[in-house]
Amino acid sequence: MNTAFRTPPHPTTTDGAPRTVGVEVEFANLDAPSAAAVVRSLYGGALEPESPHRCRVTGTRLGDFAVELDMRSAHPGKAPDKVEADKAEAGPTDKGLGKTVGKAVDGVVEALRPWWGNIGSLVMPFEIAAPPVPIARLAELEPLFSALSDQGAAGTDASPLFAFGLHLNPQVARTDGEYVLDHLKAFLLLAPWLRREIRVDPTRRLTGFIAAFPVDYAVKVVDPAYRPDLDGLIGDYLEANPTRNRELDLFPLFAHLAPQTMAAKLADPHVRPRPTFHYRLPNARLGDPDWRLAQDWNRWVAVEELAADRSRLDALGTDFRAFAARKALDDWAAEAGRRLAV
Repeated sequence: MNTAFRTPPHPTTTDGAPRTVGVEVEFANLDAPSAAAVVRSLYGGALEPESPHRCRVTGTRLGDFAVELDMRSAHPGKAPDKVEADKAEAGPTDKGLGKTVGKAVDGVVEALRPWWGNIGSLVMPFEIAAPPVPIARLAELEPLFSALSDQGAAGTDASPLFAFGLHLNPQVARTDGEYVLDHLKAFLLLAPWLRREIRVDPTRRLTGFIAAFPVDYAVKVVDPAYRPDLDGLIGDYLEANPTRNRELDLFPLFAHLAPQTMAAKLADPHVRPRPTFHYRLPNARLGDPDWRLAQDWNRWVAVEELAADRSRLDALGTDFRAFAARKALDDWAAEAGRRLAV
């Protein structure tokens, strides 16, 4: 099955540069060195092991890839927060002892990291993070998914314990508040349809990492009259969504666009500022011969197409609010799909 990658309405940034997309995919049953070898076989480059559970493949024709167990404590240089807190709490009178104890604890921690990784790999996914790829070259990532499957990589459907996801990080075309708001509105309107089309794995829903936006917040934002400035948008977003665990995580984008505003309202060291949307909803269906990266990318493009059409966006916003008022949002996914097909 050959599925073409659709082009969004705004394929370039305001300076005319092609937009890029970062792609991250989670899987099991294939360790980091083996997965990194698959990457190198497809794209060239040099394989650089950093630990038993983390490798990099640098200098490929697409850029640098990272392959690692998605478990921070398994990696050197990523000390558990508790150890760091204990060291920070050492007072002036026990500074020397604190350093000695700290070094001893660090030594034990580093010795145990591979074991933690071995245990974690039974339930935690490995992840390949591809470099930002121009939209026009996304098709070059498609062979990676089939090659990983051929080597035995298992995706979301392989086990009830595998709450694995595919994350897309499309670079924004513009950085103004109106552009961001239109895409948030479009996503809120299409999220029920996206969940239906993707058939989001129940285990992934239970983990809470891809929680839906609160209905009251969605009703507020899709109102055609809702047009705050960027600081107002961020303030409302954080008040209703004080978490990164949303189907569409805007924390990285907000931290990039308004670092001072975000710093004043949120203290989360895990938020990395990036000029991208962090779309986390799709399943990672490695091992499914009918799955294509293009399918999930094209669903995202539907969000961008709606965001670019203000009249259609406002019309759907008005109708969504009417469905919510009638307590009929269970029917909205079908209605949104019907409207997209028109």
